[in-house]
Amino acid sequence: MAQALRSTRVLTADGLAPATLIIDGEKIAAVRPWNETTGAEQHQDFGDLLLLPGLVDSHVHINDPGRDWEGFGTATRAAAAGGVTTLVDMPLNCVPETVNVAALEAKRAAASGNVWVDWAAWGGVVHGNAEELPALIKSGVPGFKCFMIHSGIDGFAWVNECDLRHALDRIRGASLPLLVHAEVAAPVQATTDSLNANGADWRKYSTYLASRPDDAELEAIRLLIRLAEEFQTPIHVVHLSSAKALHFLADARNRGVPITVETCVQYLWFGADEIPDDSTEFKCAPPIRSSANREELWSALEDGLIDLIATDHSPCPPAMKRREEGRWDLAWGGIASLGLALPVMWTAMHQRGYNANDAALRIAKWMSAGPARLAGFLGQKGTLAPGADADIAIFDPDAAWTVTESDLRFRHKISPYLGAKLRGRVQETWLRGQRIFHSGRFENTTRGRELVRT
Repeated sequence: MAQALRSTRVLTADGLAPATLIIDGEKIAAVRPWNETTGAEQHQDFGDLLLLPGLVDSHVHINDPGRDWEGFGTATRAAAAGGVTTLVDMPLNCVPETVNVAALEAKRAAASGNVWVDWAAWGGVVHGNAEELPALIKSGVPGFKCFMIHSGIDGFAWVNECDLRHALDRIRGASLPLLVHAEVAAPVQATTDSLNANGADWRKYSTYLASRPDDAELEAIRLLIRLAEEFQTPIHVVHLSSAKALHFLADARNRGVPITVETCVQYLWFGADEIPDDSTEFKCAPPIRSSANREELWSALEDGLIDLIATDHSPCPPAMKRREEGRWDLAWGGIASLGLALPVMWTAMHQRGYNANDAALRIAKWMSAGPARLAGFLGQKGTLAPGADADIAIFDPDAAWTVTESDLRFRHKISPYLGAKLRGRVQETWLRGQRIFHSGRFENTTRGRELVRT
């Protein structure tokens, strides 16, 4: 049954314009002028609301199976409420970690019948599992993720240069990216030892920030650039926080090195000077750095050096945040934000003076097309174009609201965004031609499915 969805502000290739989306089954069949609904049996007019491509979040920790920190059900509902129609799950914080095909099948079993949006799973690279990678490629993972420092999960062992070389050798030629948590341990350990020796107060955010110095990111990124250039295999730096690495990355890109980079919503919204002591819900790694650093990240986004924005949604039970003690060294590092990224970024862009057209184009580039391209799904996801899945976020750009616990659809209601005053809110979310979220309610049954690279 063909459907026609129209608005005076549909995000087309040229920006926001009056248009009608013709949907045939699960796909966008055509993008027509506003007053054309030829052949459609159902018509919906969204007035002046924005019709945006469903967001793709390529960096989330669903933690399923094996831990009660989140789960496919709660994570994908949170995504749907925020206009996110595709998630790519990280291979750690679940049990077993996704480092071989058996673990991938366990994840698939946990997701079956329990997902509201489409999803995929990154494979994991850990010390000693290089021989598992070809089988994971054949099983359809869109790429791989590793850590160059302790991940916080003993079962997901961090890798050194030798491990990276073995992994890159196994995946060379597959056209799949290796995503890397780009911090190395030595600068972190040396700084932490010095802080402890001098009686630093771990209830202060400044202590935690000092314990994760920029040098840890810079050293890691320099090595990754060398390896990407040598192996001519795509490497992707996840959650860049240090603007000091930007000139290394710019030089590498100018030389044609196959390296891409993301930053996260928290690094573009918060500044270290705004974070209260004891407020460990703000803890993430790498850390949120200064407001001046934040401005440099924004400039790199606008210049195209940073390719995309993700959330790194990394929830945990509230007790693991150690709020009673306020100890940054003891708290779990991860920010819960799934479902909030679009309004947070829209608000930030409004505050920076973007008009609606420019903001919508950049949101689609950074949070839909960019992540879809990284995971190899661009064309199917991340765009409102003929042939793409009919994944649509219906967005009211002027709605003013304040984040409360009832707005957090993920499992544990703890987030540094609580109390944030935002502009813009998702009114509806459509997944492959069916509405799954409307005015705060979920519709239909779980219908998300796994995306695999072939």
